[in-house]
Amino acid sequence: MDLIRFPEMSRGELRALRQTVDGAFREFTRIWGDPLENLFAPLARLLTFLENLLIDSPWILVLAVLAAGIWLASRSWKIALGSVLALLVVGYLGMWEDTMRTIAMVAVCTLVAVVLGIPVGILMAQSNRMNAVVTPVLDMMQTMPSFVYLIPVVMIFGLGKVPGVIAVVIYAIPPVIRLTNLGIRHVAPDVLEAAEAFGSSKWQKLRDVQLPLALPTIMAGVNQTIMMSLAMVVVASMIGVRGLGQPVLQAINNQYFTMGVMNGLAIVAIAIIMDRTTQAYGRRLQKHAEAGK
Repeated sequence: MDLIRFPEMSRGELRALRQTVDGAFREFTRIWGDPLENLFAPLARLLTFLENLLIDSPWILVLAVLAAGIWLASRSWKIALGSVLALLVVGYLGMWEDTMRTIAMVAVCTLVAVVLGIPVGILMAQSNRMNAVVTPVLDMMQTMPSFVYLIPVVMIFGLGKVPGVIAVVIYAIPPVIRLTNLGIRHVAPDVLEAAEAFGSSKWQKLRDVQLPLALPTIMAGVNQTIMMSLAMVVVASMIGVRGLGQPVLQAINNQYFTMGVMNGLAIVAIAIIMDRTTQAYGRRLQKHAEAGK
């Protein structure tokens, strides 16, 4: 036995294995491609509606609504004013429409990630077996190169918005799942014992005690999900997702330094706005939770 050379499959065996797997996946896409496209059609309509709403509405109205939402979440006029100034600069430099498309994309992806991720995190917190099953899947989702996500979704859905949303959600959903699980598990045992002493059911403990106390941690997960969604914008542009990522990709292909830097800074501006707003909202929730203890 050769102890120096690692025992490997022969090239013929490896080729046969790849052909078998690729053939099976192509058959899957042929059979289930249309039903899956119909399943995700409402998601495409939601994204298209939000994009058109942000782009077709008067820019001053959109800016006012965004500023009001940022102030209501953060209760900080500094954050609201800084956000308005950043968006004015972005618009003045001719990137308003791409910025609105990116905001719409991030909003929809974050919504999907939160709707799917929080229930999964709750189930993980309630069941050690579920936690043991889902944790390796989350590890794989966070360590798998982001470009790999594009291969199966493009084979099933082709190019466009839906495969971009799915790829972004897969990449961005682990933080909200992990931190929902962590937040619920770290609720103080004496608080749960007091709730049980008052005769609370399992659902009542979750709804009235665990989720309110875990909300600041869950919001930290939402914050990270937003940041990871923005990080995936440029990658998603490779499969036809319009927004600030496409000019960055064009700048890379054509070596346009200024275009790449400007659109990259616009992405950074959106990230800072969303990060500061969600962090301020999370701090407000933390103070409210501490006051209620």
